[in-house]
Amino acid sequence: MADQVTNDVTGQQAETATAQAPLKPAVAQISPAPLPRKPKQDRPPEGDPGIWRLSRRNLLTLAGWLGFFGFIIVSTIGSLRYMFPRVLFEPPMKFKAGSPSDFTIGEVSERFKDEKRVWIVREREGFYALISICTHLGCTPRWLPSDNKFKCPCHGSGFYKTGMNFEGPAPRPLERAFVGIADDGQLEVDRSTKFLYEKNEWGKPGSFLKYTG
Repeated sequence: MADQVTNDVTGQQAETATAQAPLKPAVAQISPAPLPRKPKQDRPPEGDPGIWRLSRRNLLTLAGWLGFFGFIIVSTIGSLRYMFPRVLFEPPMKFKAGSPSDFTIGEVSERFKDEKRVWIVREREGFYALISICTHLGCTPRWLPSDNKFKCPCHGSGFYKTGMNFEGPAPRPLERAFVGIADDGQLEVDRSTKFLYEKNEWGKPGSFLKYTG
């Protein structure tokens, strides 16, 4: 009986000691084979905080900043361009046509038709200059010496040598430009000054230059 009690007490003490004893940590098993490393292009550089990685968030942020700075640059260029207005450089409206003796009486000179869009006509009494623009739709008529008239190739308008319209859809005569004598004795034509027949301006000074030399 005493031996049994002694054995029970001893067993309880052993169980208590076993329960109170600290558990030993399990020893990690180290694999003798090294783990495969990621390819170099897939690994971030050393010390990289991750802000340069093109994730979706970083890509959207970068696109937003690029759009913002692009807008600033374009706005700045537009503001600077606005400070320099566009100027259309055209040939001067006033030009010298040469000596009056260079023109033959009764003929229409087409020397300045293409560059200046002007015909210079010399009559026995003097000179007048016709602007070579059809009064219908702005085409350039042709001088036909055999018919002694100007003929528009676009819609068939016809004008006498004086500039008067007589056929086709042109609603009014050709316009005349100012013609005079410059200080050096040359003919001077100014397209910026026009004379319209329907306004009774063909009799004004400059619409016809009297010259009998």
